[in-house]
Amino acid sequence: MTRSARTPVEPVDDAEVVPVTDLLDPVPAADRYSFVDLLIEATSDLGTRPARLLMTLAGTILGIGALVATIGFAQTTAGQLARQFDAFAATQLIASPATAQTAGGDSVATTRLPWDAVERIERLAGVEQAAMISDVDLGSGTLTAVPVNDPSAPASAPPRLFASSAGLVDTLEGRIVHGRLFDDGHDLRRDRVAVLGSRLAERLGITRVDSQPSIFIDGLPYAVLGVFDGVQQRAELLDGVIIPTGAARDDFGLGAPGEVQARIAVGAGPPLADQSALALAPDAPETIDVAAPQGRSDLAADVQADVNLIFVVLSVIVLLAGGVGIANVTMLSVMERTGEIGLRRAIGATRRQIASQFIAESVVIGILGGLLGATAGVFAVLVIAVSQGWTPVITPWVAGSGVLLGAVVGLLAGGLPARRAAGVEPVTALRGS
Repeated sequence: MTRSARTPVEPVDDAEVVPVTDLLDPVPAADRYSFVDLLIEATSDLGTRPARLLMTLAGTILGIGALVATIGFAQTTAGQLARQFDAFAATQLIASPATAQTAGGDSVATTRLPWDAVERIERLAGVEQAAMISDVDLGSGTLTAVPVNDPSAPASAPPRLFASSAGLVDTLEGRIVHGRLFDDGHDLRRDRVAVLGSRLAERLGITRVDSQPSIFIDGLPYAVLGVFDGVQQRAELLDGVIIPTGAARDDFGLGAPGEVQARIAVGAGPPLADQSALALAPDAPETIDVAAPQGRSDLAADVQADVNLIFVVLSVIVLLAGGVGIANVTMLSVMERTGEIGLRRAIGATRRQIASQFIAESVVIGILGGLLGATAGVFAVLVIAVSQGWTPVITPWVAGSGVLLGAVVGLLAGGLPARRAAGVEPVTALRGS
């Protein structure tokens, strides 16, 4: 019996050995734990304890809501503050001829305003309405509501007489109590018409104009068209009589306008101070004195900035408290799930995967708190604005920034608990469980 020849066995290269697990599942181990798996693991434990979740979200909701509401209130109240301060802002410009002192100590005008001064001023940007106004010197003349001169009556100073172009009361933001104002037609025709200040009309006993009452200025009858009030910038007009400039030139020899009164936009005073002088006297602007208000006051912005600072500080404090709450709850979750962490580490989970899970949980809580807080802040702005009759103003990026800020708070709050969870050793965790 012959022995068969034995074929020598060749050694196998270790590099060619394929693990059995790879034959069953060719997907690399590093790719098995996807981002979707991370989100599932991070959100699976959130709904198990709703009461604790709500308590955790409370700080973040309050902090984000306060920040969003603060910005929304700032934007909404900006217009309200501006309107409130603008209501008290000076919006009147007065241009008059410059004066010089004579040897006798009297003041005389160095120039005269042109008769078309109103048209020149109204062409300037920022001027809403303008009118001429002049003092009319009656000398020894009288101004009375009755044509009879009673020698036995005690002497009294006559009311002041003013001449103006049409629209003076509107320029001064006054109002008509009775009747109407004279217009450009009365001025061009030089009609003898007049309007009275409310205090003078009360002294003269003129309470209605439908009976066509008249006053007598130096013996000349002037029909009273109306009674005005509310010219707080020129309160002396309430004790005076205003007649058209054309009638004053004919009857009382008015030689030139005394000054130009203009209503201007808020903040337009500084540029109009120079432009008005050039418009009225292009060849010699230094001969025109212009009294114009300064620019918009910074008081409204300062008040708003102070209020915003207080709210922002309070919001940041509450937001920090919310971040601490997220960190505490996440740390408690790490302690409660130590056995789970050890088991996952034992079956192959890496430190990075464990840390990513707890960071993702904190970020999800932060995003949820930011979303609810931003919604609450926007809703608060809407409710308060509507209840006060304001127009709610809030930009979309404010709400989006609230959600993003919540995510950042969650990310920062989950850093330390995630690091502690990643440091759990499998053997120690399984023994402790």
